[in-house]
Amino acid sequence: MQLLNIGCGSSFHQAWTNIDLVSSSPNVQSHDIRKGLPYPNGYFDACYSSHVLEHQSQSDAKSLVSECFRVLKPHGVIRIVVPDLESIVKSYLYTLEQVEAGVTEAEADYTWMTLELLDQMVRTSKGGEMINYLSSPNLQNKQFIKSRIGWEAEQNWLQQEEKTNWQKLKSKNWSWLLHNLRIYLARNIVTITAGKEVRLAFDEGLMRNTGEIHRWMYDRFSLRQLLSKVGFKDVLVCRADESRIPDFNTYSLDTIKGLLRKPDSLFIEGIKQ
Repeated sequence: MQLLNIGCGSSFHQAWTNIDLVSSSPNVQSHDIRKGLPYPNGYFDACYSSHVLEHQSQSDAKSLVSECFRVLKPHGVIRIVVPDLESIVKSYLYTLEQVEAGVTEAEADYTWMTLELLDQMVRTSKGGEMINYLSSPNLQNKQFIKSRIGWEAEQNWLQQEEKTNWQKLKSKNWSWLLHNLRIYLARNIVTITAGKEVRLAFDEGLMRNTGEIHRWMYDRFSLRQLLSKVGFKDVLVCRADESRIPDFNTYSLDTIKGLLRKPDSLFIEGIKQ
């Protein structure tokens, strides 16, 4: 089978064709998906994308889904995973009601849900307020955060404990190092020619175009509507551990050792007919 993982980050499997803006492994091809998918019509049996669509504008997201439709074979499966706006809003409102009712133990959960709802849309620096919160030495609600973002929270805490800056640097490949060297040189040129204030604006603009921020959010209706408008049929919400892609769970993309990688997610699939 020909399988495509779009915007894979560090979550990929060798059996798939994996693409991302900056390659993190020899098993990942570097490609800007805003320029379309570099594959022929009707080539893949399945397209998968996890937590990518929300980082694109609505028009770019529609273009990407249309490209998936193009490169899929007839009866091919598209699987899209995004943060679940409905779930986030419901959890935010629930914690709001709790703190308004005087449940002081819920204040930390309310703070987290406010961050989960807003931070990735408005942040002006890498990681935003969310990373500062996760790095707090006196976190009161680790279990709640883990129930919301799962494996990501665990990875953040493990990296704080286990990796020095030098170890983190050594784990990167040459493509990543070259990309960041170019940014470092550009920042210095901007500072010298235009001053610190313009450099800060440059930093914010650069960060907001690295794919970190959320440019749109989806619920089950809007994501199903998007796939249907492009032409996909039988568009259904599913669980993390169920898929119409054969043997999907063996690739450990949405679940890792039986645990959800991103519990805050909406999982949806459609068929090209």
